[in-house]
Amino acid sequence: MKPVALINVVGLSASLIGDDAPRLRALVERGRMTPLRPTLPAVTCSVQASMLTGKPVREHGIVGNGWYFRELAEVRFWNRSSRLIEAEPVWEAAKRRDAAATCANLFWWHNTYSSADVVLNVRPMYKADGRKLPDCYSEPAPLRDTLQRELGTFPLYHFWGPRADITSSRWIVNATMRVYDEHRPTLTLVYLPHLDYALQKFGPGHAESAAAVREIDAEVGRLLDYFDERGVTPIVVSEYGIEPVDAAVAVNRVLRDAGFLRVRIEDGRELLDAGACEAFAVADHQVAHVYVRRPERVAKVASLCAGITGVEAVLDRDAQRQRGIDHPRAGELVLVADRGKWFTYDYWHDDAVAPDFARTVDIHRKPGYDPRELFIDPAIRHPKLAVAMKLLRSKAMNMRTLMDLIPLDTSLVKGSHGRVDVADERRPVLIAPADITMPETDGDTLACEKVHDVVLNAMFGDATSSGDDLSVDA
Repeated sequence: MKPVALINVVGLSASLIGDDAPRLRALVERGRMTPLRPTLPAVTCSVQASMLTGKPVREHGIVGNGWYFRELAEVRFWNRSSRLIEAEPVWEAAKRRDAAATCANLFWWHNTYSSADVVLNVRPMYKADGRKLPDCYSEPAPLRDTLQRELGTFPLYHFWGPRADITSSRWIVNATMRVYDEHRPTLTLVYLPHLDYALQKFGPGHAESAAAVREIDAEVGRLLDYFDERGVTPIVVSEYGIEPVDAAVAVNRVLRDAGFLRVRIEDGRELLDAGACEAFAVADHQVAHVYVRRPERVAKVASLCAGITGVEAVLDRDAQRQRGIDHPRAGELVLVADRGKWFTYDYWHDDAVAPDFARTVDIHRKPGYDPRELFIDPAIRHPKLAVAMKLLRSKAMNMRTLMDLIPLDTSLVKGSHGRVDVADERRPVLIAPADITMPETDGDTLACEKVHDVVLNAMFGDATSSGDDLSVDA
């Protein structure tokens, strides 16, 4: 049994592995690179679950980064519990082959309370007065304190939000090394998000995105050197590629105008009243789940959605079954955006009555994913001063202040993902040593579910399926 590190460089595609990524390019030249075909939706939680279980969405149940919990009448995004995944993870499959196999799952999503031997994940402290303080979760529990004592507090505000940068990925790399030094896991899972955020914010081809490629390549290089010295086999994957976008599609506004969506007024602000809606959309990048309360209205809602500019496909249950995403958590309809478009959760028509959290970084309260959280509102002339004044006011009054710094302008977002049908050069990739037995491809692509088998083959040196030569020119 050989030690393996599965390094998830989110947003990486073949088009980015060039002069700005010398370490990744060298890894390709020494081994092989294979385009991956992600699940639909091609979003973080769904693709990760498919990679780690080897199963489609219909079997593992992670239909997106969030979904509508019908029994609660609530939309919830970015849940962390491993118990939401309804299939066996790769490390349990490894333990069945060899009881000595161990796993460290470092920041891959849905990993808290899992059967992995070592776990790290983002988990802020939510104080009773409404404050959110940087922190992380670990198993064993003392690991959290040890790492934050040695490396500093987990840099939450550099992990997501307007200040997101290489700092958080660098912290994760440093933590990975310390975890491996102490625990020597057979399988190490590492999640590095930096590139993903730069590409969404600036778009492919932008100078800032190129700089992000150089930054993440350097961090990956540190990991490769570290693992090489310890005889650990590295496998690099990405969940999806980012494509440029130029417009957002507000499905909920159309549903509201047609009388399907309801809001409630709280303190002069409009809040989506999901449990009272006949139909509403949970936006998740370039895919949206539309939940329809009564079966007899599905066809009418489907017809309405099909006529929305920017919607490429409307998938009912039969079409979802063909795509392998027909899980009960999915919407009665699943929408796929046109190339170059993405879905926003916005349901209000007047920004003056948008909910207060719309202008804040609030990943759990918003009924959909919001990439605008990567920006500070350009209308704020002196953003650093504005932030400082709000923090000073908060400390002086010893209470929370509303950090309403996030714009509502969807045109700021320049990159997105979620579609499966993307240009060849923007497809996600798998980079692995040439001597690892590879599963069968479909054409020139490998289904992301097959990453599960690649990992087991690398660990145990045997084939779970046929091993064609999948080398691709970088």
